[in-house]
Amino acid sequence: MNSITLAPTANTDVRATYDPATTIIRMDELEAITGIKRPTVYKRLKDDPTFPRPVPLSNSKCRGAPVGWILSEVQTWVRTRIALRSEAA
Repeated sequence: MNSITLAPTANTDVRATYDPATTIIRMDELEAITGIKRPTVYKRLKDDPTFPRPVPLSNSKCRGAPVGWILSEVQTWVRTRIALRSEAA
C-alpha cells in the first residue's frame, strides 16, 4: 500500500514540516528571513557572490519568470552574516 503525504494546513509551519535543504521559498519569505527588501535582494544577487542564488521554477528564460530560494542556503547566509558581525566587533 502506498503512503500518502498530506499537505500542511494553513496553521502548519512549512519549515517545521519539510527538509530545509529541499524547501524552496519565494520572495516574501526571503524578505522576512533576511530582513531585506526586493530591490536589495536583486542588488545582492548582482554584487554579492555569497548571497544565495535563485532556483528557476519554470523552464522559461523570460524576465519575470518565477524563482525561489533554497531555505537552507538562505539560513546559512544569515548565520554567516551574524558570525561576521561578531568578528568585526
